[in-house]
Amino acid sequence: MYFVYIILCTDKSLYTGITTDLKRRFNEHKNKKGGAYTRAHKVEKIVYSEKLETRSKALKREAEIKNWKRQNKLYLIKH
Repeated sequence: MYFVYIILCTDKSLYTGITTDLKRRFNEHKNKKGGAYTRAHKVEKIVYSEKLETRSKALKREAEIKNWKRQNKLYLIKH
């Protein structure tokens, strides 16, 4: 099982990623052991996640969301 997630950073930017363990991955981002982006942008909280069956589906969904404009991501988070 994989998760696509969106993290809100303290500067109000959004970071999208995938993982098999949301709690562990969030802690990695929080402790600056996640990606380069979250080392430079302090993370605040996970604002969205969705469960997918395979790594392939998760990677495709992550790529789709990353290509969206900010307003589309905010809409997804709210609904």
